[in-house]
Amino acid sequence: MLKIFLGFVIFAALAMFVIFKGGSNLDMGGEKHGEDATRAAPAEAASAATAPASDASAAK
Repeated sequence: MLKIFLGFVIFAALAMFVIFKGGSNLDMGGEKHGEDATRAAPAEAASAATAPASDASAAK
């Protein structure tokens, strides 16, 4: 019984440490599907899409 209690306390302390370190960037929403998943990084997608196009036009 003591080992179970001690294991729970250690696990809870580790979980609280991770949550506090994550701050406001922690997303507890679970898996994302549909429009929610596509809103995550529009700037990264736009920069990645324009980079190959500029390389291709420079090669001509």
